[in-house]
Amino acid sequence: MPSNEMPAQPAAERPTRGYTASKDQLLNRLRRIEGQVRGIQGMVDDDRYCIDILTQITAAQAALDKVALGLLDDHARHCVVGAGDDERADMTDELMAAVARLMRRG
Repeated sequence: MPSNEMPAQPAAERPTRGYTASKDQLLNRLRRIEGQVRGIQGMVDDDRYCIDILTQITAAQAALDKVALGLLDDHARHCVVGAGDDERADMTDELMAAVARLMRRG
């Protein structure tokens, strides 16, 4: 387990996250993306035209980017703004590091 991940906790003990209110929507979107990636696998298996596969990969990446931006927004609004004064600077640094990682992709 990476050092920044917390072990699973029982539902009653889990902290509220910024995306908690939209968790069902988030999970549905991720399931659609998962299906999209399976479709890309099928395209490769069926020896489809390279450009068509690349187009679908680009669409899947755009969908994941949209999820990531939504999570960043939720994190900034809920976790960073809601943090105590003693935590806010570290939380902001963490947020900016996540933004930097997303921008370095590709």
